[in-house]
Amino acid sequence: MKTLIPSIIIIVIGITIAYFMISKPKPLKIYNPADINPKLVDESLQGTTKNHSVGDFSLTDQDGRNVTPKDFEDKIYITDFFFVTCPTICPKMTDQMLRVYEEFKENGDILFLSHTVMPEEDSVPVLKEYADKNNISSERWKLVTGDKKHIYDLARKTYFAAVTEGDGGKDDFIHTENFILVDKEKRLRGFYDGTSKKDVDRLIKDIYTLLAEYEK
Repeated sequence: MKTLIPSIIIIVIGITIAYFMISKPKPLKIYNPADINPKLVDESLQGTTKNHSVGDFSLTDQDGRNVTPKDFEDKIYITDFFFVTCPTICPKMTDQMLRVYEEFKENGDILFLSHTVMPEEDSVPVLKEYADKNNISSERWKLVTGDKKHIYDLARKTYFAAVTEGDGGKDDFIHTENFILVDKEKRLRGFYDGTSKKDVDRLIKDIYTLLAEYEK
């Protein structure tokens, strides 16, 4: 009997360790250009294996305020690309992003950034009307417009949200369903289909995982 007790203790300890190893979420991957489908990565960045992060940008939100990376300093944020009059994927994307927005509405560490891909049509008043229609607070969720080439470069060279063909010119057009998760160091931590409830469920789960990383 005495010889069984140490064995039982070892088994219990082993089971406990295994439980915590299985239940503990793995840290999210940090994405660099080399980790992403080359069709989504500008030639100048293909093969880059480290240190990719969101660089500088200057845009205008639905309140007419200038938006820069400083607005997201020490914040986790989710970003996407849309346009107000889109009749196909954008309404689905908005519905799914609103789910995420409601989930983290009370968490000041989580922000949202949506870029219009039709800045010539989506002026500040248009974005403001769209924000009001969807009960979006500009303090938490920025709907931004600006120079088209600048926005398209962000989509293709920073967030890798759309195929790289195009130059941001008059006839260029981006239509992408991707949501991108960005951490407090401005690194890319996940890509999600913004029209899919299942994939957005994964995004919500990943946000909680990322929050847990920062709690350590």
